[in-house]
Amino acid sequence: MRIREVDLGDDSALAAFHAVQVDAMVWDRPSGWIRPLGQLVTQVQAGSPYYRPVLVAAVGGDGRFLGVAESGFSLQDNTHLADLEIAVRPEVRRRGVGRALMEHAERRWRTQGCTSVCGELHVPSGSALDDTPGYLFGRVFGFDPVHQEDHLVLDLPVDGGQLVELAARAEGIGDEEIVTWLDSCPDELVGAYAALRTQMENDVPIGDVDYEPVVVDEARIRSEEARTRPHWVRLVAAARRRGDGTMSGYSCLLVSRSDHHVVQDDTLVMPEHRGHRLGTRLKLATLRIVQSDFPEHRMLHTWTDPDNHAMYRTNTDFGFVARERMHELQRKDG
Repeated sequence: MRIREVDLGDDSALAAFHAVQVDAMVWDRPSGWIRPLGQLVTQVQAGSPYYRPVLVAAVGGDGRFLGVAESGFSLQDNTHLADLEIAVRPEVRRRGVGRALMEHAERRWRTQGCTSVCGELHVPSGSALDDTPGYLFGRVFGFDPVHQEDHLVLDLPVDGGQLVELAARAEGIGDEEIVTWLDSCPDELVGAYAALRTQMENDVPIGDVDYEPVVVDEARIRSEEARTRPHWVRLVAAARRRGDGTMSGYSCLLVSRSDHHVVQDDTLVMPEHRGHRLGTRLKLATLRIVQSDFPEHRMLHTWTDPDNHAMYRTNTDFGFVARERMHELQRKDG
């Protein structure tokens, strides 16, 4: 077995890399969402001024990929922090493949100057983290749990009567109007939208993750829109106060162009506007568009901190059910 970095321009190598991730996902996470190959290819080949991916493979004597590691390094913010995901084919586990990939990753992030590394571990809802092989593996290399979120899934379509009931609960509360857009934020709203996104960076629960909130500006938003457009329809609903046009919240869904999955990106209500079911109104606006314009989609995913009681309650009101718990594991070397 040898460890080598994957050429990001080699489509066949990327397909082999992706196949290992799929095998591991199917084995470990039957409720998980599998990123399509095309999305991986775009992510690593399109380039970003904010993030640099590094893909590594453990290659057997026959040239077959036995395991893979996906790392990422921030280029402008949080340059001290790397992220890491390791996947090993089920049939070759406990043979040193994961260890070899981790040791290579350690050398790579030290060369990059990173002092913190984070990775995600998913376990079925109700399962004990301490009994999970991935957790025990991480502990050997000095990783500790620092944050957790539930992976919640909503089967689509949602019954129309339930949507009417949810709308009735929020009717007449507040004086906001809901505006929506697809793919690109209108120029006249992008400044206010950037302010909401920056607030989200500061408000979203992240536990003890060694991360500094980012200031989101128009350039970052436009770069993000361009990168996601080939594989996702970006659907945003924003709340705007009728009296003065102040933006008070938003919710964003990513609708896959290649399968029947929808991913909830963010939902934020500004602090002074909370407690008036504005989050429900925003989620209703996006869900209605999904069900009318993308009726073939069958599953909506979101991730919510179980201690974020208000958002968790909003999600369960819609019918989301917890399928997994995501544990963020972190190692700090400096």
